[in-house]
Amino acid sequence: MISLAGRDILHAWGKFVFTGVGLGLLIGVTLTMAGVYRGMVDDAKALLDNSGADLWVVQKDTLGPYAESSSIYDDVYRGILGMPGVERAANVTYLTMQVRRGESDVRAMVVGVVPGGPGEPGQPGYLVAGRRITRGHYEAVADIATGFQLGEQIQIRRNLYTVVGLTRRMVSSSGDPMVFIPLKDAQEAQFLKDNDAIVQQRRRTAENPAFNRPGVPGLLNAAIASQSANPYVNAVLVQIEPGYSPDDVAEPIRRWKRLQVYTREQMEKILVGKLIATSARQIGMFLVILAIVSAAIVAFIIYTLTLGKVREIAVLKLIGTRNRTIAFMILQQAVGLGVIGFVVGKISATFWAPIFPKYVLLEPGDAARGFVAVVVICVLASVLAIRAALKVDPAEAIGG
Repeated sequence: MISLAGRDILHAWGKFVFTGVGLGLLIGVTLTMAGVYRGMVDDAKALLDNSGADLWVVQKDTLGPYAESSSIYDDVYRGILGMPGVERAANVTYLTMQVRRGESDVRAMVVGVVPGGPGEPGQPGYLVAGRRITRGHYEAVADIATGFQLGEQIQIRRNLYTVVGLTRRMVSSSGDPMVFIPLKDAQEAQFLKDNDAIVQQRRRTAENPAFNRPGVPGLLNAAIASQSANPYVNAVLVQIEPGYSPDDVAEPIRRWKRLQVYTREQMEKILVGKLIATSARQIGMFLVILAIVSAAIVAFIIYTLTLGKVREIAVLKLIGTRNRTIAFMILQQAVGLGVIGFVVGKISATFWAPIFPKYVLLEPGDAARGFVAVVVICVLASVLAIRAALKVDPAEAIGG
């Protein structure tokens, strides 16, 4: 028996292949969009993993330190260290900004950490080159995605920092690479005012009658000095002792320190469910639109090819070919087009994913679900062509 799908592919193979390639590029974009979402989720989880924390202590009634701003005193960690079940606690600050590099700048998350060894909360888990921060000022450890080199000087606010170490896969929830600097420097950078603002603030303080009362010696000088200091951090990262559950350690801190405490599970829900929720909905809308466009393309090309073979279909009907056989042949052609498109799309997505500025995570499960979706779309798209084929009158085979 003559295969309508096979004959059509052989007679118009160029059109069929080029259509499959075009569809494949569209499918590749769809797989990439799904990979972008997976990469955002993986970035959020990497951020939590790299912090080395079991608990995040932040300002009360906030979703800090990643989804919202948070500010607590930098001496709070001392009291937290004395709480039952707490093994380690360390201050940390986070500030997303442009880091100056010569004549250009790099978008990065600047992390202020207390100088220490591996395993300390907030410290990068490992280095691919160089050493860790050992001094209290003007040293930095950067993720290799920043493009910084060992020994290179970078500028954060008004200060210059020497890159002494490089790490890998240390990123924020939005995919920005991290730059680690000493905590005191980060506190200064986060709330640094320009010289004019400092002079004006000191003038206002000096003119305030409350600081010029007799019998209050040194009050004015103390107020002026406090303006140059920043006693705040964004969070305290806590590691718990073995044998304790995060909830058991978190509850006393909430009760006695009057602060908000998040466990790993809660922080992951905040990052995935709130911080990247809008981006996830946008990506979902793109996936729906791309699926509709793919279905329209397959339906149009299969319908066009079918109309071009009306006489052949009429001949098949005239010799007694059942409608079910004709419908199955057209369905084969649609599914074959989808398979070609999926193969081209998967290969394309695999090749161009590494050059994207954001991390694209292509999971095998998404590819499998994508293949099933492509087959379903092709089956549905072939319905229009099948209906047109079944309406063909066998008399057309002997007509003009």
